[in-house]
Amino acid sequence: MNENQPNTLPPEYFDHVYQANRDPWNFETSPYEREKYAATLAALPRPHYAEVFEIGCSLGVLTAQLAPRCGHLLAVDVSDAALAQARARCAELPQVEIRRMEVPNEFPSQNFDLILLSEVGYYWSPADLARAADKLIAGLQPGGHLLLVHWTPLVHDYPLTGDDVHAFFLAKATEAGPLRHLTSQHHEKYRLDLLEKR
Repeated sequence: MNENQPNTLPPEYFDHVYQANRDPWNFETSPYEREKYAATLAALPRPHYAEVFEIGCSLGVLTAQLAPRCGHLLAVDVSDAALAQARARCAELPQVEIRRMEVPNEFPSQNFDLILLSEVGYYWSPADLARAADKLIAGLQPGGHLLLVHWTPLVHDYPLTGDDVHAFFLAKATEAGPLRHLTSQHHEKYRLDLLEKR
Protein backbone atom coordinates (compact mmCIF):
# COMPACT_ATOMS: atom_id res chain seq x y z
CA MET A 1 0.00 0.00 0.00
CA ASN A 2 1.17 3.51 -0.77
CA GLU A 3 1.88 5.20 2.57
CA ASN A 4 2.97 8.53 1.06
CA GLN A 5 -0.59 9.83 1.06
CA PRO A 6 -2.59 8.01 3.70
CA ASN A 7 -5.56 10.39 3.70
CA THR A 8 -8.78 9.81 1.78
CA LEU A 9 -9.15 12.25 -1.12
CA PRO A 10 -11.65 14.94 -0.03
CA PRO A 11 -14.79 16.00 -1.96
CA GLU A 12 -13.01 19.24 -2.93
CA TYR A 13 -10.51 17.22 -4.98
CA PHE A 14 -13.35 15.95 -7.19
CA ASP A 15 -15.10 19.34 -7.34
CA HIS A 16 -11.92 20.84 -8.80
CA VAL A 17 -11.56 17.99 -11.30
CA TYR A 18 -15.16 18.39 -12.57
CA GLN A 19 -14.88 22.19 -12.67
CA ALA A 20 -11.87 21.83 -14.97
CA ASN A 21 -13.55 19.25 -17.23
CA ARG A 22 -17.20 18.14 -17.29
CA ASP A 23 -16.16 14.55 -18.19
CA PRO A 24 -12.63 14.28 -16.79
CA TRP A 25 -12.27 10.51 -17.23
CA ASN A 26 -14.08 10.38 -20.62
CA PHE A 27 -16.86 8.18 -19.23
CA GLU A 28 -19.16 9.18 -22.09
CA THR A 29 -16.78 8.61 -25.02
CA SER A 30 -13.90 6.27 -24.08
CA PRO A 31 -13.80 2.80 -25.72
CA TYR A 32 -12.04 1.60 -22.52
CA GLU A 33 -14.99 2.72 -20.39
CA ARG A 34 -17.53 1.28 -22.84
CA GLU A 35 -15.82 -2.14 -22.77
CA LYS A 36 -15.45 -2.01 -18.97
CA TYR A 37 -19.13 -1.16 -18.47
CA ALA A 38 -20.12 -4.09 -20.71
CA ALA A 39 -17.87 -6.44 -18.70
CA THR A 40 -19.28 -5.06 -15.44
CA LEU A 41 -22.88 -5.70 -16.45
CA ALA A 42 -22.03 -9.12 -17.94
CA ALA A 43 -20.40 -10.18 -14.65
CA LEU A 44 -23.67 -9.84 -12.72
CA PRO A 45 -25.11 -13.34 -12.29
CA ARG A 46 -28.73 -12.28 -11.82
CA PRO A 47 -30.90 -10.59 -14.45
CA HIS A 48 -32.58 -8.41 -11.80
CA TYR A 49 -31.74 -7.00 -8.35
CA ALA A 50 -34.39 -5.48 -6.10
CA GLU A 51 -32.15 -3.10 -4.09
CA VAL A 52 -28.88 -1.83 -5.57
CA PHE A 53 -26.28 0.60 -4.20
CA GLU A 54 -23.76 2.21 -6.60
CA ILE A 55 -20.94 4.06 -4.83
CA GLY A 56 -19.26 6.77 -6.90
CA CYS A 57 -21.78 7.11 -9.73
CA SER A 58 -20.05 10.20 -11.20
CA LEU A 59 -21.92 11.35 -14.35
CA GLY A 60 -24.34 8.41 -14.20
CA VAL A 61 -23.19 6.72 -17.41
CA LEU A 62 -22.99 3.26 -15.84
CA THR A 63 -25.97 4.09 -13.60
CA ALA A 64 -28.24 4.49 -16.64
CA GLN A 65 -27.02 1.17 -18.10
CA LEU A 66 -27.48 -0.66 -14.79
CA ALA A 67 -30.93 0.79 -14.06
CA PRO A 68 -33.01 -1.62 -16.22
CA ARG A 69 -31.80 -4.50 -14.03
CA CYS A 70 -32.76 -2.78 -10.74
CA GLY A 71 -35.97 -2.45 -8.78
CA HIS A 72 -34.44 0.49 -6.91
CA LEU A 73 -30.95 1.88 -7.57
CA LEU A 74 -29.39 4.28 -5.07
CA ALA A 75 -26.47 5.98 -6.84
CA VAL A 76 -24.22 8.29 -4.80
CA ASP A 77 -21.20 10.52 -5.29
CA VAL A 78 -19.35 13.28 -3.39
CA SER A 79 -19.26 15.78 -6.27
CA ASP A 80 -22.25 18.08 -6.80
CA ALA A 81 -21.11 18.85 -10.35
CA ALA A 82 -21.04 15.16 -11.25
CA LEU A 83 -24.38 14.52 -9.54
CA ALA A 84 -26.08 17.29 -11.54
CA GLN A 85 -25.11 15.47 -14.74
CA ALA A 86 -26.17 12.10 -13.32
CA ARG A 87 -29.59 13.51 -12.35
CA ALA A 88 -30.11 14.87 -15.86
CA ARG A 89 -29.00 11.60 -17.47
CA CYS A 90 -31.27 9.46 -15.27
CA ALA A 91 -34.26 11.83 -15.13
CA GLU A 92 -36.49 9.39 -17.05
CA LEU A 93 -35.52 6.39 -14.90
CA PRO A 94 -37.93 6.36 -11.93
CA GLN A 95 -36.14 3.48 -10.19
CA VAL A 96 -32.95 5.57 -9.84
CA GLU A 97 -32.39 7.69 -6.73
CA ILE A 98 -29.35 9.96 -6.87
CA ARG A 99 -27.92 11.33 -3.64
CA ARG A 100 -24.83 13.15 -2.40
CA MET A 101 -23.17 10.83 0.10
CA GLU A 102 -19.64 10.55 1.45
CA VAL A 103 -19.01 6.85 2.15
CA PRO A 104 -17.85 5.60 4.69
CA ASN A 105 -18.69 8.69 6.81
CA GLU A 106 -22.29 8.37 5.60
CA PHE A 107 -24.09 5.16 4.69
CA PRO A 108 -27.69 4.28 3.80
CA SER A 109 -29.85 2.48 6.34
CA GLN A 110 -31.43 -0.10 4.01
CA ASN A 111 -29.93 -3.44 2.95
CA PHE A 112 -29.00 -4.29 -0.63
CA ASP A 113 -28.76 -7.40 -2.77
CA LEU A 114 -26.11 -5.76 -4.98
CA ILE A 115 -23.44 -3.20 -4.10
CA LEU A 116 -21.23 -1.88 -6.90
CA LEU A 117 -17.88 -0.38 -5.92
CA SER A 118 -16.36 0.73 -9.21
CA GLU A 119 -13.33 3.06 -9.47
CA VAL A 120 -13.75 4.37 -5.91
CA GLY A 121 -11.88 2.24 -3.38
CA TYR A 122 -8.41 3.59 -4.19
CA TYR A 123 -9.52 7.12 -3.19
CA TRP A 124 -9.87 5.95 0.43
CA SER A 125 -7.15 5.75 3.04
CA PRO A 126 -6.43 2.25 4.35
CA ALA A 127 -8.42 3.09 7.50
CA ASP A 128 -11.42 4.36 5.52
CA LEU A 129 -11.26 1.32 3.22
CA ALA A 130 -11.53 -0.89 6.31
CA ARG A 131 -14.47 1.16 7.65
CA ALA A 132 -16.18 1.10 4.25
CA ALA A 133 -15.70 -2.66 3.91
CA ASP A 134 -17.37 -3.29 7.28
CA LYS A 135 -20.34 -1.13 6.27
CA LEU A 136 -20.63 -2.68 2.81
CA ILE A 137 -20.66 -6.20 4.20
CA ALA A 138 -23.16 -5.24 6.92
CA GLY A 139 -25.34 -3.54 4.27
CA LEU A 140 -25.53 -6.64 2.04
CA GLN A 141 -28.36 -9.13 2.33
CA PRO A 142 -27.20 -12.73 2.88
CA GLY A 143 -26.54 -14.05 -0.62
CA GLY A 144 -26.14 -10.48 -1.89
CA HIS A 145 -23.41 -9.61 -4.37
CA LEU A 146 -20.51 -7.16 -4.06
CA LEU A 147 -18.97 -6.25 -7.42
CA LEU A 148 -15.55 -4.55 -7.36
CA VAL A 149 -14.12 -2.96 -10.53
CA HIS A 150 -10.92 -0.87 -10.37
CA TRP A 151 -8.15 0.57 -12.56
CA THR A 152 -4.93 -1.21 -11.59
CA PRO A 153 -2.01 1.04 -12.72
CA LEU A 154 -0.50 3.22 -9.99
CA VAL A 155 -1.83 6.80 -9.75
CA HIS A 156 0.40 8.95 -7.55
CA ASP A 157 -2.48 11.08 -6.21
CA TYR A 158 -4.39 8.07 -4.90
CA PRO A 159 -3.82 6.60 -1.42
CA LEU A 160 -4.23 3.01 -2.70
CA THR A 161 -4.13 1.01 -5.92
CA GLY A 162 -6.97 -1.02 -7.37
CA ASP A 163 -5.05 -4.19 -6.48
CA ASP A 164 -4.79 -3.02 -2.83
CA VAL A 165 -8.57 -2.59 -2.69
CA HIS A 166 -9.36 -5.99 -4.20
CA ALA A 167 -6.77 -7.78 -2.04
CA PHE A 168 -8.35 -6.24 1.08
CA PHE A 169 -11.81 -7.60 0.21
CA LEU A 170 -10.51 -10.97 -1.01
CA ALA A 171 -8.82 -11.46 2.38
CA LYS A 172 -12.37 -11.57 3.80
CA ALA A 173 -13.39 -14.33 1.39
CA THR A 174 -12.08 -17.25 3.45
CA GLU A 175 -13.90 -20.31 4.77
CA ALA A 176 -14.59 -18.49 8.03
CA GLY A 177 -14.97 -15.04 6.47
CA PRO A 178 -18.14 -13.07 5.68
CA LEU A 179 -17.67 -13.25 1.89
CA ARG A 180 -17.34 -15.90 -0.80
CA HIS A 181 -15.33 -15.17 -3.95
CA LEU A 182 -17.32 -16.05 -7.08
CA THR A 183 -15.38 -14.77 -10.09
CA SER A 184 -12.32 -12.74 -11.05
CA GLN A 185 -11.30 -11.03 -14.30
CA HIS A 186 -7.94 -9.40 -14.96
CA HIS A 187 -7.87 -7.06 -17.93
CA GLU A 188 -4.94 -5.00 -19.20
CA LYS A 189 -5.68 -1.96 -17.03
CA TYR A 190 -8.46 -2.98 -14.66
CA ARG A 191 -9.68 -5.92 -12.65
CA LEU A 192 -13.09 -7.16 -11.63
CA ASP A 193 -14.02 -9.36 -8.64
CA LEU A 194 -17.46 -10.60 -7.70
CA LEU A 195 -18.10 -11.62 -4.10
CA GLU A 196 -21.16 -12.92 -2.29
CA LYS A 197 -22.15 -12.47 1.34
CA ARG A 198 -22.38 -15.82 3.13
